[in-house]
Amino acid sequence: MVHFVGAGPGAPDLITVRGQAYLQEADVIIYAGSLVNPQLLEKAKESCQIYNSAKMTLEEVLQVIEEAEEAQKTTVRLHTGDPCLYGAIREQMDALDDKGISYDSCPGVSSFCGAAAALNLEYTLPNISQSVIITRMEGRTPVPAKESIQSFAAHQATMVIFLSAGMLEELSRRLVEGGYPADTPAAIVYKATWADEQKWICTIDTLAATAKEHNITKTALIIVGRSVQAGSYDRSCLYDPAFTTEFRQGTKEP
Repeated sequence: MVHFVGAGPGAPDLITVRGQAYLQEADVIIYAGSLVNPQLLEKAKESCQIYNSAKMTLEEVLQVIEEAEEAQKTTVRLHTGDPCLYGAIREQMDALDDKGISYDSCPGVSSFCGAAAALNLEYTLPNISQSVIITRMEGRTPVPAKESIQSFAAHQATMVIFLSAGMLEELSRRLVEGGYPADTPAAIVYKATWADEQKWICTIDTLAATAKEHNITKTALIIVGRSVQAGSYDRSCLYDPAFTTEFRQGTKEP
């Protein structure tokens, strides 16, 4: 059996209870060494075989899994955050399907949630933004043309941008070209929830300068939108005394 497990955003105590149990039971752990906190590996049993996938190809990962299966061992494939975001898990699952190897997924806390926690931020504020766009800039890995930064920027919703901290001048240009005002609030969160976490509030037009000032080129999330620093927003109807819900009668409809 193979368990795809979300390691969480960084802090070792932010893995789920289920994920921690899988780690403790695993005979083999293949972890994303470029981003997963190595402290999580301390939960593994002494006999567990541990592999760093940052140094492996997909074929090498699959070979380790196949050998573990032949030996009737349990494998944990440990990905950063939640594996469903930029985890490259579909290609692994398809290969396991072809080989008849069983697997399941254990969700994790994504770094975009960790970044919001670092800033005490609510992404979805009434009358400010009710949508969160999670995306990335294209680099050596392409992005579909219909999913350009400019096209998403036209909505002026809250945007969380992964894997783009080294391209902030171009990112800012595209955000403004797409429709965000240059003075739209933005944030950089470096290594959200890790012990060396850092965070800065800025604006779209000062993103690159802020990153340069603090020598940030990777392992940071970029957050853009009015929800980053909303001066005023509408109160939630759910907790408004005038609003009727399934569970209580309001004083009147707003």
